[in-house]
Amino acid sequence: MQIATRLFYDRATASMNSLGAKADSLQQQISSTVRLSAPSSDSAAYQRLAGLKRDAVDDKAYAANLGTADSLLTQGDTSLSAIADQLQSATELVTQAKTGTLNAANRKAIGDQIAGIVATLTNLANAKDARGQALFGGGDGAAAVATDGSYALAAKPVSAIPVGDGQTIQANETAARIFTVGGTTKPDGSIEGGTNTLAMLAAIASALQSDDGSARSLDTALTDVTAASDQVSAVQASLGARAARVDLETSRLTDVAADREATRSGLEDTDITATYVELQKTMTILSATQASFSKLSALSLFDYLR
Repeated sequence: MQIATRLFYDRATASMNSLGAKADSLQQQISSTVRLSAPSSDSAAYQRLAGLKRDAVDDKAYAANLGTADSLLTQGDTSLSAIADQLQSATELVTQAKTGTLNAANRKAIGDQIAGIVATLTNLANAKDARGQALFGGGDGAAAVATDGSYALAAKPVSAIPVGDGQTIQANETAARIFTVGGTTKPDGSIEGGTNTLAMLAAIASALQSDDGSARSLDTALTDVTAASDQVSAVQASLGARAARVDLETSRLTDVAADREATRSGLEDTDITATYVELQKTMTILSATQASFSKLSALSLFDYLR
């Protein structure tokens, strides 16, 4: 069989160029620790990596939202604990006022203390969250005193925070739900009817301060204050359940991130040991090819005539 000189050199050049390019690629993979240098290296893997990167960006945003939700829930729980403490103090004062052994000055003093509790509860209701917004409602405040002495409570639900694909968490509650005992919750979150805790306590304080606070007039006061405390406890339990959900979702994102990183590493990172072995094999073949080419290119007709 006859082989043209040009074809011989072209084939040898193509073979060595191919082996050299492969060796260069393997060396680049080892030095950069990245197996894929371009989409053409593995189009399916590149497409999968793009999806993983998008998911990672989304989860980073969700993780930040979970941090915000956790902060708001913690602040809300702390405020509700303070509110519960104030209501406990009110319960003790009402119990003391119901003894019937107090004189007018003593009852007025208790009325003043309960009025102070109403003011403290109003301040707690109007606390600001870490974002500078009303903790228990929208706008500038959650509880406002009208000119007629009535108390208006924010009833608009706090905006839900996205924490996952199609998942949200309402990070806090409204003042209306915290300070309204009974009543009917409407679809828009507002509460119709029920007893306004702040108004109820203000009425008790006013009665005691005006010397109308006889033991008989306080028959339902203790029951009302106890019901108000129970309502706060129910709201606090609801926030606690949401905080537990935040913890679970945060743990889930951590686990998902670890699995995603393992998948990404398998697709993108260089297997140093396997790549080094492949490089050594390629270099051996390249050396053998170069040596064979040198020997064959040195042969001439005179070598056969000797």
